[in-house]
Amino acid sequence: MMVDILGILGFLLWANMLPPLVSLLTGDRFGMPLDGGRQWFDHRPLLGNHKTVRGVLATLLGSPLAVPFLATGWRNCLVAAFLVVAGDLFTSFIKRRRGLASGEPVVGLDQFFEAALPAFYLARVMGLDWWQPLVAVLVFIPLAHQGAMFWKLLIYRPAMENYSRILRSTVRLKEWRACHEPVARYHVYLNFPDVLLHRVFLAPFFKLSGLHDRGVENALRPEVVARDLVLPDLPRNFDGFRILFLSDLHLDGIDGLLDVLVDRLEGLEYDLCLLGGDVRMELYGPMAPALRRLRQLLAHVNAAHGVLGVLGNHDCIEMVPDFEEAGVVMLVNDSWHIGRDGQDLWVVGVDDPHYYRVHNPRQAYRAVPPGAFSIFLAHSPEAYLEAAACGASLYLCGHTHGGQIRLPGRGPIMTNSRAPRFTAEGRWQHAAMQGFTSRGVGASGVPVRFNCPGEISVLTLRRQS
Repeated sequence: MMVDILGILGFLLWANMLPPLVSLLTGDRFGMPLDGGRQWFDHRPLLGNHKTVRGVLATLLGSPLAVPFLATGWRNCLVAAFLVVAGDLFTSFIKRRRGLASGEPVVGLDQFFEAALPAFYLARVMGLDWWQPLVAVLVFIPLAHQGAMFWKLLIYRPAMENYSRILRSTVRLKEWRACHEPVARYHVYLNFPDVLLHRVFLAPFFKLSGLHDRGVENALRPEVVARDLVLPDLPRNFDGFRILFLSDLHLDGIDGLLDVLVDRLEGLEYDLCLLGGDVRMELYGPMAPALRRLRQLLAHVNAAHGVLGVLGNHDCIEMVPDFEEAGVVMLVNDSWHIGRDGQDLWVVGVDDPHYYRVHNPRQAYRAVPPGAFSIFLAHSPEAYLEAAACGASLYLCGHTHGGQIRLPGRGPIMTNSRAPRFTAEGRWQHAAMQGFTSRGVGASGVPVRFNCPGEISVLTLRRQS
């Protein structure tokens, strides 16, 4: 009798644990909302973005693994898993109709339907009395609520007060790996996809083919590219405002790149310098060589309105004090005001949206007046939808390197970005927001370039007449 109750309770807890467990293991991958962002007739979300295809599959495929704990077959376990999903989705539908945000806890309602439907089904096929599944459900509700609080703390760890990054436990692990030198060589290989692509495949290919030295020579020839950006809502007093945009410097990646950059900067005129992230070459290891070269580079940057920057996926939070000591105002989900003859321009910078995924556009815009002209600075184009929703006029980013290695006459082979390919290089547009993606100054991974020279961008803002 007690064994049967514990069996049902164990099944419910296991099914309830599977979606957050898989979420923790996979991060943001495969997390497509089940409702596809659709709305009901009340103009509210159908289910909400916390109900994902990944979570449903995790429950359906993983729940039958609990069959050894139940006096029934795997087919009945699979039916019970469907009932868990149905109850959970029904609860989400009810909560959206009540105007509750996705993920907002409601004790009892959150747990009742996903537990009662499968519990009473299992009790019927196992020949149990009605009160046995009821006991399992009543015990399950408080346990599942506490479990939900635990998973929320683990996956979405709250940030300290007034801290400008929203931290998760997975982010903390990534930052530890990025900001500390490996204590053993095998720790380097924790960045397995990067190692597999660059060190196992691409680096040997270019060296064996004899193309490596030529690719390095190409990477040491960044171009100065001057572009006019016509912006209809640009304040009149900023017509002709010039921005030196340097992204993906990777200064410690190739010897000689710093000298080339200093030479290219000689004689350039600009009002503001923006750094788009990725000063360091690797995703991990020592920071000092890149920071030392950055200080040397900035000694040759003369911008009346200073130097502003954001963090890239090769940078980490521990580098911020060094950036600022070198003279860079770091925008970590923050904004910076520039005034000219009584008119305003705002530069809004967000943390890395690609690797750490700790960008927060709404927080970054908290001091920007509604309707103000704003330049959205991010390391990669992957926050373009959120930037447009916040009313950004111009989106500046890098990260893609324009592909870095391209076939003649072709676009990028790989962009290393989840954003659409139209955002991979040069000028682009989304709704009313214009965008510009730099090819980057340096090279990462394998330090070579083919048919895609590095870029030192001088952007002149023009008001549409």
